[in-house]
Amino acid sequence: MLAAFRLGPTNELTGLAGFIEAYKPILPIPALVGVLALVWLFFRDTWRELDEEASRLRSESPAQGRMDYRPFIAFVLVAVVLTVQEYYGGRIYFDLVVGPSLAKFAAAHPWLNYARYAELWGFAWWAGTRVFGYVLPFALWKIFFPKDSVLDFGLRTKGFFDHAWIYGLFLAVVVPAMLIVSRSPDFGTYYPFYKQSSRSWFDFLAWEAMYFAQFFALEMFFRGFFLGALRRSFGSGAIFAMALPYCMIHYGKPYLEACGAIVAGIALGSLSMKTKSIYQGFLVHITVAILMDWLSLRHRGATPLHFWPTANFTKFDPEEEPAREALARTIETYAGVVFLILVALLVYFVVRSRRARRAGGG
Repeated sequence: MLAAFRLGPTNELTGLAGFIEAYKPILPIPALVGVLALVWLFFRDTWRELDEEASRLRSESPAQGRMDYRPFIAFVLVAVVLTVQEYYGGRIYFDLVVGPSLAKFAAAHPWLNYARYAELWGFAWWAGTRVFGYVLPFALWKIFFPKDSVLDFGLRTKGFFDHAWIYGLFLAVVVPAMLIVSRSPDFGTYYPFYKQSSRSWFDFLAWEAMYFAQFFALEMFFRGFFLGALRRSFGSGAIFAMALPYCMIHYGKPYLEACGAIVAGIALGSLSMKTKSIYQGFLVHITVAILMDWLSLRHRGATPLHFWPTANFTKFDPEEEPAREALARTIETYAGVVFLILVALLVYFVVRSRRARRAGGG
């Protein structure tokens, strides 16, 4: 029965990774059913509380003779932001319009080094338009609803450590799945977005800084603004409404990642509504993002070796491969130690926070 859905032979992959690649079109369906069932078990109380809160707040507006304009304003802002980003915030628009103008400007300002970093400038445009577009609704919302505090849109840090353990739980589920999927051919060719990341550590670190800034703004937009604006109108329904455009912005990425965005949108949205904070979701996002980029480079043997890009870099020197592998292993060792220290600190602060709550009767 499964043979009809097989994509073809996967000679380069064996075992579980090979099975996933062969039956990739249908595997997400049972996986989504199972994972979303677990999400429902974990967050069902949160969803019920959200619905009860929204039902109470919705009943107040008609009683006071007012219409709830929040869905109208929020959905229009979300649609406009995503549409403008799609048509004017991508690499195609940069290459056609912004890039040529920047190249002329750089001709009179050699310090920009546009010829060497043209692709990086393109991604700076992409990341910059995402950050600006995702943050702009927070300012516009105050025009329509001046009494609302934008800090209530997931930006408060109070109680962060009370729910920080959920961050570890999410990683325990996501990281093993990512290690398997990272062996997929389309994964290795797709990440990192910035293909010159392997050229030097400057390229890699500059790209990751842009990538992280974009992720923080993305969390502000989807799990902060979108949910905060619609919380009182839709209750838990705001989470599922948000998950739809969040999944769709992943179109064009590897198929399994786009399917995973369905789960991520609902799970991270539920987490944000539960904690009233975007920070746990942001930490999950950037942890997964840098691991995806790193694993992709490692599988291709493309770990950067030099801090600055060498002159006329076109391809890797085979004689440098042992040095690249040794450096990668050293980095992974130190990163593992740092990660364990951070986990220990996280556990410490979580325990201390819970003890403080119990002592205060919270």
